Amino acid sequence: MITVTKLADLGHFKNDWLEARYHFSFAGYQDPARLGIGALRVWNDDTIQPGGSFEPHGHRDMEIITYMRRGAITHEDSLGNKGITRAGDVQVMSAGTGIRHAERNLEPGITTLFQIWIVPATRNLTPRWETREFPKDSRAGRLHPLASGRVADAGAIAIHQDAAVLGATLKAGETLQHPLPGGRRAYLVAARGNISVNGVAAPERAGVAVASEDAITIAAIGAAEVVLVDVA
Repeated sequence: MITVTKLADLGHFKNDWLEARYHFSFAGYQDPARLGIGALRVWNDDTIQPGGSFEPHGHRDMEIITYMRRGAITHEDSLGNKGITRAGDVQVMSAGTGIRHAERNLEPGITTLFQIWIVPATRNLTPRWETREFPKDSRAGRLHPLASGRVADAGAIAIHQDAAVLGATLKAGETLQHPLPGGRRAYLVAARGNISVNGVAAPERAGVAVASEDAITIAAIGAAEVVLVDVA
């Protein structure tokens, strides 16, 4: 089953520095029909104006993956970590027993990102933060693991769950396949461009929920960038 939710039908928040679309219930947007898929609980599509800042705040027992689409974000946390993650790259924060952090757009232009939260398989882990550059050509025509708790996904940033965040770039007309054995599910978004999933049209930045499918075929209508979460 393929279910597509268009951008305009997602949860929405806007102030003077942040515009956010919520794929699942989050903050002031609560929809009992959209509470996540398995361990995947949050997928936020954020547009942050120059100078915009999530000031220091706390998390615990959550794997928080940030996929940078445009611009950059500067991270600082209570563990003493500080770093910049730029477009196309990924950062992971395992909140574990507790961590406070701030995320700021210190760039001259707009920053856009996906922030994805996955519930860890184990609570009360030691908190950690990591950012990593991923060569842009590593995702050309294939889904490349970016953050994963699966043994087979060598080179991905580790998370503490049987789940994976994967990214791909596709040329117009190009297709790729992704298996979903044993009842696994997926949620994916075209960060750029329009796609179809098993023949079902999905416009740019729409959410695509996949269940009860043995595999999916993703086809790019035009040049596209895709982010996919695979969960048990």
